[in-house]
Amino acid sequence: MTDIPHSWTPQDALVAVMIAVSASDSQIRTSELVRIETLVNHLPIFSEYDADRIKAVAQSVFDLFSEEDGLDALFGLIREALPEKLFETAYAVACDVAAADGTTREEELRLLEEIRYELKLDRLHAAAIERGARARHATL
Repeated sequence: MTDIPHSWTPQDALVAVMIAVSASDSQIRTSELVRIETLVNHLPIFSEYDADRIKAVAQSVFDLFSEEDGLDALFGLIREALPEKLFETAYAVACDVAAADGTTREEELRLLEEIRYELKLDRLHAAAIERGARARHATL
């Protein structure tokens, strides 16, 4: 196995979720990276986060994606690092990244479904979060 950190912070876990959604369709788009950077720079949860950690967390996600059971391991790390009260926050930032380029691809939708399942999110709450992301990223 790759050298994956065993002590992610809650913020690392949120970054990992965002990177995973962006990379889920095998193409990380500039709009998605800009959205991740914007969220890290502006959300209160990241107020004391060292943004230099993003690269290491991203590499961990990429390494896990290349392994057979890497997605399961990724969710294990996320659940270990993230307090339950931030599960909806994780889903919200994931939805924002998925919606950032104006198109939510099939791979992104499947990963969002997996995130809902792994974090045991109520379907109605998840639908509200999804609708909010669509509204924030609407274009004319």
